[in-house]
Amino acid sequence: MINYKYILFTVILAFSTLFGTAQNCEILETKDQSIEIANIPGTTMGQKLESLLFWSQEEKERRFPIMQELFPSIPVAAAAQSSAFEKTENIIPQWENNTTLTSYMNNNNVQGVIVIQDDTIKLEKYAPEINKETLWTSFSVAKSVSSMLVGVALKEGAIKSLDDPLKKYITDLNGYDYGEVSVRQLLTMTSGIEWNEDYVDHNSDVAQMYLQPCNGTESHILTYMKPLEFAHQPGSTWNYSTGETDLVGILVQKATGKSLAEYLSEKIWKPLGMEHCAYWLADECSNLNIGGSGLSASLRDFARLGSLMLQQGKLGDNQIISEEWLKDATSVLYKTNEEGDGYGYLWWRSNNGSYAAVGIFGQMIYVDPSKNLVIAQMAAWPKASSEELTAARTEFINAVQRAVE
Repeated sequence: MINYKYILFTVILAFSTLFGTAQNCEILETKDQSIEIANIPGTTMGQKLESLLFWSQEEKERRFPIMQELFPSIPVAAAAQSSAFEKTENIIPQWENNTTLTSYMNNNNVQGVIVIQDDTIKLEKYAPEINKETLWTSFSVAKSVSSMLVGVALKEGAIKSLDDPLKKYITDLNGYDYGEVSVRQLLTMTSGIEWNEDYVDHNSDVAQMYLQPCNGTESHILTYMKPLEFAHQPGSTWNYSTGETDLVGILVQKATGKSLAEYLSEKIWKPLGMEHCAYWLADECSNLNIGGSGLSASLRDFARLGSLMLQQGKLGDNQIISEEWLKDATSVLYKTNEEGDGYGYLWWRSNNGSYAAVGIFGQMIYVDPSKNLVIAQMAAWPKASSEELTAARTEFINAVQRAVE
C-alpha cells in the first residue's frame, strides 16, 4: 500500500528550502489527522480522493478545510509581507424576495463570501468556526488557475504555441490520440475524446480516474487517459472533462520543470502578496500536482486571483500573463446554452461580459469587469451541483450587483 503520508512529508521537505522569506507552510501530522485519513473509504490515496463525491454533509464540512492534511500536497508559499485591502462597511445584498445573506448562507451550506470592488472589501462574511485564516478546497476553480499558469508559461516562452500538439511537451502521449490534441483544444475541452463527467455515477470517468493502482511513477491520469480514443473531430465538440484539466497541469509542469504549486508561488502568489500559504494536492504515483482540482486557499486569496484577472494579468506595469492567452481566455469560444453563455480557456463566460471560475459543491470566483467587481465564495453544498443550488448562487450574485450599483 502507498504510504501517502510519507510522500506528503517528503514533498513538503523537498520544497521548503525554495522559499527563503516565505511563510512557514509546514503541516504537522497528528493522531486525529491519522484517524480521519483511516476513516476515509479506500486503500490508496486515489480511491480515498474519489470517495469525496459521496461524503456525507458532516464529512464535507469537516474535511474540505483540511484537504492538505489528508492527502499528499505541495505548499504554495506566500511572501513574508501580504498586500492589504482597504475595508469599508459591509454592503447588504438585495434579493427580490425575503432572502437575506444569513439565510442564503445557511440554506445553501455556504461557508464564506467576499465582495471586492475597486480593491476594497465591500462584504466579507463567514459561517461559524470559519474565518479569513481558513483554507478551503476549490475543486474546479483550480482548473481556471491551471489555465492562468498556461498563460504565464506562454508569456515566458516555456510553452511556445497554443497550437502545439500535447506530445511536444508530454512525450508519454506519443502514439496516442491525446498526443495529437493541441494545447488550445485541451484548454477549451474540445479534444474530441470521449469522457463522462457524471458526479453521481460511480462508473463515470470522473469517478474512476484515480481508482487503479499506480503504474510505476506515471500519473494516475496519464495511465487512465492514454488509451482513450477520438469520438469526434478535435476542435469540433465541447465536452466537460476534469481529466483533460489534469493533463493541463501535467503540461505546465513538463513545460516549466516546476510543480504547479512552485510555479504558482513564484509567478503569482508571492508577487500578488497573498495573505496565506496555499496547498495543491499531488498525485500519489508521480508527485505531480493535480491540475483539475485540489488547490486549497483562503477566501481572500481566491478573490485576489479574480483581481489579477480583472487587471488583465498585470501587476503594476508588469504583464504576468500572456496577452494572447487573455484575449480568448474569458471569451465565448464555445456556447454552452441558448442564452449565449459559454466557455473560454477553462473559464465560464456569461453573455453580459462577466466570467467565473466555478467548482462543485459551490466554489466560485466571479469577475464583472463592467463594475470592477470580484465575488468569491466557498461552500459545502449538499450536492456536487444542481439547478436549484446554481440558481441560488446566481441570485446571490444578482443581489450583490444591486447593492453595489
